[in-house]
This record gives sequence, structure tokens and C-alpha cells, in this order.
Amino acid sequence: MGTRVARVELTGPAEELVRRLTARHGPVMFHQSGGCCDGSAPMCWPRGEFRVGAADVLLGHVAGNTPFWMSADQYASWRHTHLTVDVVQGRGGGFSLEAPEGVRFLLRSRPLTDEERRRGEAEAPLPTGAEVTG
Repeated sequence: MGTRVARVELTGPAEELVRRLTARHGPVMFHQSGGCCDGSAPMCWPRGEFRVGAADVLLGHVAGNTPFWMSADQYASWRHTHLTVDVVQGRGGGFSLEAPEGVRFLLRSRPLTDEERRRGEAEAPLPTGAEVTG
């Protein structure tokens, strides 16, 4: 069937920041929880320091092999959306790895196109934390 519908990507500046963070901290991952405050921004963690829940959904990989996870509740609301991770000046209020850099990750979104939506509906469900380790 080919490749899955791309549901998440990085802007150039966000990808460069992920490369720098990976060089400093080793492999990293993203998690988008969808809560208030810090949960409304994607959080970047050293891989293995954030425990993915069984119901979390793996949207895909960015910057090569960096997994991007989202809580199942959030995904239920955003499943028809394509996300772009960007980076902007200003410190977020959380524990995400980019905070000491004086920048923060944020999400920009757009609805999936009709073609992307049709393809996505024909695909197998996205993997969850219950199925994927690492």
C-alpha cells in the first residue's frame, strides 16, 4: 500500500533544534498530551525518560528516527489533522529539553486533505504504546 499518510513533520528550524538536542542528550522523543498549560505544547524528552502509556498513539517519526507520540484522547480530537512542529522564541513553562535554549516547540495544524483522509481511513490503525516499545 505504500507509506502511511504523514501526520506530523518538523519545520527546518525545529529539525535543526532536534539535531542539536540529540547531539547533547542522545536519542529523543516527542509527546503531545493535550492537557492545559505544558500539555498544550509538544514536549521533547530524552528517549526512555518519558514512559509512553498503553493508549498513546505513535503518529510517526520526525527528524529521522524521533518518535512523536500523542495521548489517545488528544488523537481522537485531532485524527483528521496534519501537525507541523515549529520552534519559536520564548521559554515554555515545562520540562521539555528545549527550555534552556530560550525557545519552545509549538504545533501548527491544518486539516488533512480529502485524499489524505481517504488514504488514512484505509490504513491499519496507528501503533499504540501497548504495541511498541522504545
